[in-house]
Amino acid sequence: MDAVLASYAADERQSRGRRHVEPSSIYRGEYQRDRDRIIHSTAFRRLIYKTQVFVNHEGDLYRTRLTHSLEVSQIGRTVAVALHLNEPLTEAICLAHDLGHTPFGHAGQDTLNVCMSEFGGFEHNLQSLRVVDELEAKYADFAGLNLMFETREGILKHCSAKNARELGDVGERFLTRKQPGLEAQISNIADAIAYNNHDVDDGFRAGLLSLEQLREQPLFATRFDIVRDLYPDLEDRRLIYEIIRRMIGAVVNDLIEETRRRIDAANPKTIDDVREAGKPLVSMSDAMYEQHLSLKKFLNKHLYRHEKKLAMTRKVQKVVRELFSAYMEDVACMPDEFAKAAQSADRPVRARVVADYIAGMTDRYAISAHEALTG
Repeated sequence: MDAVLASYAADERQSRGRRHVEPSSIYRGEYQRDRDRIIHSTAFRRLIYKTQVFVNHEGDLYRTRLTHSLEVSQIGRTVAVALHLNEPLTEAICLAHDLGHTPFGHAGQDTLNVCMSEFGGFEHNLQSLRVVDELEAKYADFAGLNLMFETREGILKHCSAKNARELGDVGERFLTRKQPGLEAQISNIADAIAYNNHDVDDGFRAGLLSLEQLREQPLFATRFDIVRDLYPDLEDRRLIYEIIRRMIGAVVNDLIEETRRRIDAANPKTIDDVREAGKPLVSMSDAMYEQHLSLKKFLNKHLYRHEKKLAMTRKVQKVVRELFSAYMEDVACMPDEFAKAAQSADRPVRARVVADYIAGMTDRYAISAHEALTG
């Protein structure tokens, strides 16, 4: 694969490596090993029972954090291969980007952040890095998964200056205003493409979005007209799928072409040139981004803030708040490994242990734990 990589792609031979030195694998590259470690992690398996938009028990066919992560990976790999970038690294970052997400999606994250407001807050990107650096317990020689620097860098999409200073090398770019490698940039935008388009599918399936509403969005309307002309008698279920796959195709093609244009203009020779570029080189065109952003705003108004969705949001916020309060009051309510870590700790450390425990829960486990505590 190295022979076809662009000179500015991430190359494991020039990587900053792992925090703990390990012998190389005979048959796998280092980023392939990272991908495999992520897939075999406990946190990755739990994603199948964590909310994307709809709480897990609301329906079997809605997307979960796991299926979302796989869809992000598919988009990211397509873009990486087209641009001669490092596909295994891109895949690893895409698969790991939501490992730190709480149960109940953004409602769970926002509520846990409020609960943690006195103790440094909670942010799922930072928690994803914490999972792979510290919380996964797999190996005899070290905590976490001991991933390569570039994988860890890509997982950490956002970071405050305060947290960046505490994270050492992986937080440095947030202080020096540098960019991550192109593989990390791809993963970031592939995430946005995946949820923007696939949430249309889940919203329509749930009956919260109508064709009439969706046709007000240019990205949807253009593909609707094409598909309806080609297949005038197609039922709604297949109609929606045909439209969405064409929407994704259009956005991804635009992303590849615009990114090529920006790379050609910047003319980077190495990954260090990418880091010094001043702004991301992976981007949609202005026209496509405007349509993408319009759809995102539409979903925020008509799906994420739909009354039926908000009713469930209020219920799960109550679950997270009451779990946090109960565990802070009595750490013995948690499993032994968490209880022992929190038992003699000061309140900030205790709160972080409680947040780690709650963030690792699946939707159904959180509901069950809440019922056990509250009756």
